[in-house]
Order: sequence, then structure tokens, then C-alpha cells
Amino acid sequence: MTPRVPPAWRSVLPHLGYPLPADRTPDRSPDRTAQATTGIGVNLPLELVRQSISNTERWPIPEPVAQQYRRYRPTPLWRARQFEKAIDATVPVYVKYEGGNISGSHKLNTALAQAHYYRRAGVAELVTGTGAGQWGTALAAACAVFGLRCTVFMVAGSLRNKPYRGSLMRLLGATVHASPSELTGIGARGTGNGLSLAIGEAVEYAARTDGCAFAIGSGETYSLLHQSVIGLEAIEQLDSADSGADGGADCGADGGADGGLDGAADTVGVVVGCLGAGSNFGGIALPFFADAAATGRDAPRLVAAESSACPKLTRGAYAYDFTDATGTGPMEAMYTVGSRLPIPESHSAGLRFHGAAKLISAMRHHGQIEAVAVGQRDALRAGALFTRTESVLPAPEAGHALAAAARLASRPDTQGAVLVCVSGHGLLDLAAYDRHEAGGEHPLGDDAPTAEQLRAAMAGLEHVAELGAGR
Repeated sequence: MTPRVPPAWRSVLPHLGYPLPADRTPDRSPDRTAQATTGIGVNLPLELVRQSISNTERWPIPEPVAQQYRRYRPTPLWRARQFEKAIDATVPVYVKYEGGNISGSHKLNTALAQAHYYRRAGVAELVTGTGAGQWGTALAAACAVFGLRCTVFMVAGSLRNKPYRGSLMRLLGATVHASPSELTGIGARGTGNGLSLAIGEAVEYAARTDGCAFAIGSGETYSLLHQSVIGLEAIEQLDSADSGADGGADCGADGGADGGLDGAADTVGVVVGCLGAGSNFGGIALPFFADAAATGRDAPRLVAAESSACPKLTRGAYAYDFTDATGTGPMEAMYTVGSRLPIPESHSAGLRFHGAAKLISAMRHHGQIEAVAVGQRDALRAGALFTRTESVLPAPEAGHALAAAARLASRPDTQGAVLVCVSGHGLLDLAAYDRHEAGGEHPLGDDAPTAEQLRAAMAGLEHVAELGAGR
């Protein structure tokens, strides 16, 4: 069977075994009683609402979106043999690569879907906040395809470190603002920090601009659904690999195989993706969970690799928190380090979001996924090694996944092959690699929040268990 672009996205919701906690309105009442709400924005297209709450498992990909997917999908999957040797791996390491499109990352998978649905709903302009710039670039590209205007608020430190991200977004027709900006009240006040602030500016801008809607690329359940094409393709590519004596699989974008093992997907014991809010990790991992649940098998270990500078899954609390710095939207049940935590600048800005997606958070809470924290230096070290051994330059965010995969693949007790998603290329992140390789007087920082900082940032948050997850 030749791998192909999946005809439908696959939802994990029917297989969870529990409902996701309801969103809540901000707690401003005298008796501090939070109220449940759907949390669905009034300008969100109805189809995205359905994809967020329905137990429908398979959602046909609209033909205009599928047509765009076919320009760069299926994406390559190969066995990283040289990387295996360099890390003394005890098990095979397979790589699914998402960097071969105009945005340079997996973000285009949901950007195209969202632009399609918003245009069909009559929206003329989409606005967003972006950290490292992959999402902003993806949305700019999708808006160009579907004839929408695009405005992007990008974290100022990231825009300074990665100026060509701004150049590419502008080339695609987007208007780009460094955040915090003077264009919005929240930006002028400087409330919040990092990606949370950029998202807050975008939310405020959308609320006051006719014909404009806010689009988010990572944390929402519908965006994780759109990313399921990654894992669905990986399963099919591994299963379609030809028999071979060494058990490898090398499947290119055209679905060809060069030596492999029938049913290789059954040999995968660990699936790894980096995690900011969750779309990349969810895209590679959740189809394996759904596939195992549907067939009555045990799922592989699903491991999210987050930044040690923003360790929500490993050191955060499962609580209700805001998704942006405005504090005006609904509060979601998430693993969070607190939206007030001062997160240090990093070349892995795409991972510098204070909270994980509510779907990913619920799965973590129920023990269905695992998490590890990786420092910036370890991530860039893994990325540099992957560049030298596999001739592919990963984004710093993807370096976190590679570092985690290397640790797991080198352990004698790891069972089964390790599959890792390299979520984007690092061709616009060379300044980070320059600093990593040079070291010297200005080495890259690797700051993790102290226990005291975390306690202060999470103070006052109401834990999900305290309020009742399903209430």
C-alpha cells in the first residue's frame, strides 16, 4: 500500500474514556464561584466548534484543504541510522519530518484548515500572536492561499533574534507587529509576557476590527485534530514499508520505501514530539493512541518534550488558567505554570507558552501521556548532532524532541523503536546555532524557574480537582 494524504482527520475524543473539563468564565464574583461555559468564541466557525466538542471520530478533509496538503504531503519518514550510531541507540529511531513547506513547520496543517473555514464563514482578516514565528508564517501563507488579510503580533525578542521570520510573513502579505506594541491597550500596558502577551494583543485587535477574527494555532482541540495527518501518515508509512533484513524503513514524501519491515508501526514503543501548547506532539502521538484504543491494543509510550524554561507538564499544576494575557476570555483546565510567570527569552520561543492544551492536559492528568523537560543547550546540541548525521537542520523547538528521543533510544530498558517528529526546519534559526557553537563570553542561557517563582505565578489558581473536572 502506497502512503497517501489521509482522506480524513482522526479525533481522539471518542477514545478518551472521560469528558474534557468544561471551560469557566473568569472568577470575579464575591463568593468566588466560577461558572461553566463552552469557551467557544462567538466568531469561531461552526465546523471548528463541532470539531472541538463532538465524539465523531473521522472528519473528512475539505477538498480545498486537501488540494493544498497534496502540495507537500505526505511528508518524509525515515530511519535515522547515522543519528542512532552517534547516540549509541539500543533501538531504531524513526523520524517524521514536517519542515518541507513554505512555513517550515507542521503549523501549516491547521492554518490551511482554519483559513478555509473562516473564509467560508465570511471573515476577511485573521489576526494571531506568534512566538518563534512558525505559526505566524503558516497563517500568513494560508491567508495568501485563501484570499484573507493577515495581521501578526510576534514576540519582540523572537523577532529580533529571527528577523527573517518577519520578512517571510511580510513577503506573504501579512502585517507584522513586534509585541508588546503601542497598537493595543494591553501592549501599551505591558501586561503579561512572551507569547501570552502577543496572543492578548491579537485578541484585543480582533475584538475591535470589523471583519476580523482571532486564530490560534496550537492549543485548541480542533487544531490538534487537524494535525492528526502527521501521525496517520506515519502509521501508514511504517506499515507499508517493504520487508528487509535489518528492519529499517525509509519512506519519502512520495511514499516509496527503501528496505523496511512489514507492520513496522507495531514495533514502535515510544512516540516523541516537542510541546509548546500541544499541536505538534498531539499530531504525531494521538493517532497512535486512537489506533491502539480502536483495536484493543496497548498504545506506545507517548512522550511530550517541553522546555525546562516553561515546564507546565513536569512542574506545573492542573488548574484553571487564562490562555492569554488579557484575562477576558474563558479559563481552561490546563497544566500551567501560571500566565503571570516571567518566562526568560529563548531561541525556542515556540515552546514558551505557559499552559498546555486542555486535551493534552487531560490526558496527562489521566496518565495517558508522559512528559520530560529539556534545556535549551541540550536541545541545540541534539539539533546540531542531527544536522551533522542526518543532513537536516531542525528548529530549536524540534531539538527538544530529538534530545528526549536520544535519551530514550539510548536506554537499555526502552522497548520498541522510537518515533520522533521533527516539527520544523531551523534555517531561520541559525543565530541560535551560532551562539551554541561559539559559546565564549555570551553563551546561551538555560534558565528554569525556581520553585518560589512557580509558587508565586500559580498562587490563587483553582485546581481542577477542587472544582470538579466535569462540573
